[in-house]
Amino acid sequence: MPCLSSDSLWNALHNSFNTALHRQVDFSILNEVERKPCQIWNPFSRYEFKSTIHKCIDSSASGPDKMSWHHWKLIIKNDDCLSKIINIADACINLGHWPKYFKISTTVIIPKLNKTSYNNPKAFRPIVLLNTLGKLVEKVIAERLQFIIASNNFIHPSQLGGLKFKSTNDAGTALTHIIRSGWTKGRTTSTFAFDISQFFPSLNHHLLVLILEKVGLDPKVTNFFANYLIQRSTKYLWNELSSPSFEVNMGVGQGSALSPILSTLYLSPLIYIIEKRFKNLNLPISILSFVDDGLFIVQNKSLNISNSHLFCSYNILSNLLDSFGLIIEHSKTEIFHFNRSHGPVKPPPLDLSPLGGPILRPKDSWKYLGFIFN
Repeated sequence: MPCLSSDSLWNALHNSFNTALHRQVDFSILNEVERKPCQIWNPFSRYEFKSTIHKCIDSSASGPDKMSWHHWKLIIKNDDCLSKIINIADACINLGHWPKYFKISTTVIIPKLNKTSYNNPKAFRPIVLLNTLGKLVEKVIAERLQFIIASNNFIHPSQLGGLKFKSTNDAGTALTHIIRSGWTKGRTTSTFAFDISQFFPSLNHHLLVLILEKVGLDPKVTNFFANYLIQRSTKYLWNELSSPSFEVNMGVGQGSALSPILSTLYLSPLIYIIEKRFKNLNLPISILSFVDDGLFIVQNKSLNISNSHLFCSYNILSNLLDSFGLIIEHSKTEIFHFNRSHGPVKPPPLDLSPLGGPILRPKDSWKYLGFIFN
């Protein structure tokens, strides 16, 4: 329906970004995931805050408090002020509480690039602007979490997004290596690319806290996140128009410093379970993951065999995503075959319609994470 008033606009946006609110989640699915040993959470240090704020760009957009990073860099130069900020951060962890002041945000609506039409809320991306002091504490916590998961190997090795020292270049290089290694064995590499619909706004808070327990975080840290995730509110900003306040009870906002690492942790159990299902069925399928962009990779001399393997993988993926409260964005699902034959090749389509999916027809070129393959 067209938005003929500002109220209808805000409701359309809010409903679009919160479509996962009433999805069912199977919490028992985490019984298949090993729980890592508990790691003690030490008090924050002055170095953590100084090194973190040093990386912040002064020109970054400020949140509802209108305080820039430049202001906070000046404040933190005062030792007494820095000590009080550290005391606040330690108290938040120890008490398992995230102040309401830090839970208030502004969500800026940004149009996605290269869309043929902008008459649907899905053509826009919500970017969350938070109060800057809270964002600083989030950045320090995120740095600490990165260290913990690097030390206990909770993250699946195929995950290349949302992590320090990993980028789209790593994903592109890894895929190129897999393709060329397949060619040396006389095999065609087939890839099945999928995107998780409305991923960041769809993360279930209760399931995320249970996953953080599996990570092996100190119980006081998981208690903190149980409070951090709830009772949040935001105002939508569209150009100069601002909405009333809306409750946000799902997901992690893009713009939060914790969003990349929390979303990556949410997907880790899913990928481990998918891999386990593949092994149980003797499906020779590899996985690459860059946040919500996933890739199944299979190598065979027969494209029909590859398609049958990918058909099975789609069935497994759909069912497990449903358990995690997530769904596939069918319009972004693609298949591509890397064949070294110099003659004309007409690869068969992958018909996923019996499983409720699309019929995928390979194209002559394929864009993946900024790389163009042909």
